[in-house]
Amino acid sequence: MAGTPRVFVAQLAGLPVFGPGGESIGKVKDIVAALRLDRRPPRVLGIVVELPTRRPIFVPMLRVTSLESHAVALSTGSVSLRRFEQRRTEVLVIGQLIDKKVRIATTASAATVIDAGMERTRTRDWIVNRLAVRERTGRLSRRSPVQLLNWTDVRGTDLTDLSDNTTLGTQQLLASFEGIRAADAATVLRDLPPARRYEVADALDDDRLADVIEELPEEDQKDLLAHLDEARAADILEAMDPDDAADLLAELPSGVQERLLELMEPEESEPVRRLLQYSFDTAGGLMTPEPIVLTPDATVAEALARVRSPDLTPALASMVFICRPPQATPTGRYLGAVHTQRLLREPPFDLVAGVIDKDMARMSADASLAEVTRFFAAYNLVCAPVVDDEEHLLGAVTVDDVLDHLLPDNWRELGLGDMPTRARTSPRMKEAGRA
Repeated sequence: MAGTPRVFVAQLAGLPVFGPGGESIGKVKDIVAALRLDRRPPRVLGIVVELPTRRPIFVPMLRVTSLESHAVALSTGSVSLRRFEQRRTEVLVIGQLIDKKVRIATTASAATVIDAGMERTRTRDWIVNRLAVRERTGRLSRRSPVQLLNWTDVRGTDLTDLSDNTTLGTQQLLASFEGIRAADAATVLRDLPPARRYEVADALDDDRLADVIEELPEEDQKDLLAHLDEARAADILEAMDPDDAADLLAELPSGVQERLLELMEPEESEPVRRLLQYSFDTAGGLMTPEPIVLTPDATVAEALARVRSPDLTPALASMVFICRPPQATPTGRYLGAVHTQRLLREPPFDLVAGVIDKDMARMSADASLAEVTRFFAAYNLVCAPVVDDEEHLLGAVTVDDVLDHLLPDNWRELGLGDMPTRARTSPRMKEAGRA
C-alpha cells in the first residue's frame, strides 16, 4: 500500500475515495477498529465510505491501496453495497474515540482524545497505536499542550478497559475472543468478575475452554473446574492435552480426581492415569504421551503430512519418532527419531527408516527436572524422547513444559516487565526437596 506509514484519522474524515479507474466512489466517513480484550493496540478493520446517495458502506482495509493526505484509493475487487451496521465488538475511531474522556496512565490525569494515529505493521495490518490527547486542567483561560501517547499509556477507553464494561454481553465477549491466542484469552478471563467469568466459561465450546484453562494459573484452573458440573468437567479434561490434564487432576482431592477419571472416556483417561503415576518434576511427569509416532516403513511424505497438523505445537512438530508397532504409547521397540529439518531435505517417497537418527540421546521416565534441563541445554533440542528400560517409547518432553516448571508458580499472572531476571524456586519444588 502506498502512502504514509502513519496516518492520523482526523485528517481522513471527508476525504474523497476513488476506485481503481479513478472514478469517484464517495467520501471517508469513519474508521472501523476491532475491540480487543487485552491492552494491545486495536486492529483497523476498514473504512466507512459514504456514497453520493448518503448510504454508508464498509470497505475492508485489504481493498485500500493508498491513504494520502488528499484522497483514498481502492483496489479492484467486489465491495458489499449493504448499509454499514456497526457490531458491538467494533469501535468507530472518529465518531466514538475522538473527544472521548480518558486518563493518562503515568500521571492518572484526566484528558481528552484529540486524534488517533494508525500505523501499518510488518504483517500488513493497520493498528491504532497512538493517541493524541490534551490534558484537562479545569481552567478556561488555559489549554494544555497536546501529548502524543502510545495506546498502552492511556486508560478509560472501552477497548482497553473491557473487563469493566458491563454493557458488553456474553456473546460480545465471546466474539472478541475470536482470533486471539489462548494465553491472551486466559488473561482476560482471569480479569473478569467471577460471575462474568463463569458465564463466558459456560458459553465457550469444550475445545476452546480447554485451551484457555491450560493457560490459566493453577488456582484459577481449579476454580473453573469446580464451577462446571462433573460431566462437563470430564469433557474439558478429555479436550486438554493429557499432560496438562494430569497436572490439573494431581492438584484435586483424590475422591474428585477418581470421579472425573471415571467419567472420562477410557481411551482418554488411560494416558492421563499413566502420567499421574510419575512425580510432576520428572521426565515422566513432564512428558506428553501423544508425540508423532510412525513405523519404519512410513514414507517421508507421510511423516511431513503428520508434521503439518495444525493441532501440534511447534516443539512436537520438530521431531518424528520411529517405533515398531504398536504406535500408541507405550509403543513397540523404539528405533530412533527423525528431525523435521532432515525430512525436508529428503525425497518424499523414501522411507523414514533410511534417515533415522539412531544416536540421539533419550531420557528415562524418572529423570529429574535438573537432568531434563541439562539434557535440552546439552543437545540443543526442543523435543526429546522418554524411553523405558525395555526400549518402549513412553512419550516426549518439550521445552515449553520444562520452562513451565522452571518459572515461578505465578509466572502467568506477571507481565513481561514484572518477570524476575532469575527464576525463583517454586513452593512445589521446595516440597520435593529441590530448594
